Amino acid sequence: MNTQAEIRREARKQVPLSQRIKHTAVQTVIYIFCTVMLLVCVLPIWLLFVDATRSTTEINQGMSLIPSGYFAMNWGTLMSKDFPLIQAFFNSIVISFSSTALSLYFSALTAYAFVAYRYRGQNVLYSIILMLMMIPGQLSMIGFYKLVVDLGLYDTYVPLIIPAIAAPGAVFFFKQYFNANFSKDIVEAARIDGANEFRIYNTMVIPSIIPAIATQAIFGIVGSWNNYMGPLMLITTTEKYTFPMIVQLLKTDRYNTDLGAMALGVFMTIVPLLVIYAIFSKVIINGVAIGGGKE
Repeated sequence: MNTQAEIRREARKQVPLSQRIKHTAVQTVIYIFCTVMLLVCVLPIWLLFVDATRSTTEINQGMSLIPSGYFAMNWGTLMSKDFPLIQAFFNSIVISFSSTALSLYFSALTAYAFVAYRYRGQNVLYSIILMLMMIPGQLSMIGFYKLVVDLGLYDTYVPLIIPAIAAPGAVFFFKQYFNANFSKDIVEAARIDGANEFRIYNTMVIPSIIPAIATQAIFGIVGSWNNYMGPLMLITTTEKYTFPMIVQLLKTDRYNTDLGAMALGVFMTIVPLLVIYAIFSKVIINGVAIGGGKE
């Protein structure tokens, strides 16, 4: 009995030589292109890490691809600064995870409402959500700032967390995922058994969309973690600064003499994101592929 490998070899033999050469050439070009793009993406991160291990003198001498031995010194310099670096790190964690948790729950709930029910004005509401995705957030900054001040929420984390409930992009993503993977039969069966709507959502719907939740969680955490303009506009107390705000202080005249420490501080901002992506990369790819299914 022929094995799968033998069958594939026989099938390749039946393909004309010119077509096989063309196929091999196309594959080679694709591999080269992907390799170049990988280097383009990885090289800046590697250079940043290398600079984090070099002294200011070495950095001023030019670019290097080989790490040096000043990482411990740069770390000590960074920790000796008179700003709460570690506190800012945990502040960013609190804001990122809190806002992402709210966004995931309520965005998925909104998307579920568009898929599981039929009601008047449904298409109009969804069109409004799609329109909101296209409006730059900068256009609403002044009005949002005034609202926060009028509500007495200035210099708090509330305006950085609660607005995540309204995330048009997440609603769109979850709706696409529901359209491709969700079956209404389990919902109807649960209703017949007497389960209420929130119990169905919490115990049946959420477990069935874990890949989408994991994928969107990464996007939400990355977006919130990298948010600089929002905290800069709303936070004034140094102890409440987020990590990107603290790293920005490294670029001021007071701290910019320590280039190695500055590079280490910037590198620290991306380490959590790299770790999260490395752990959940397969989930991200699968979730995006499924969530991009057509209606």
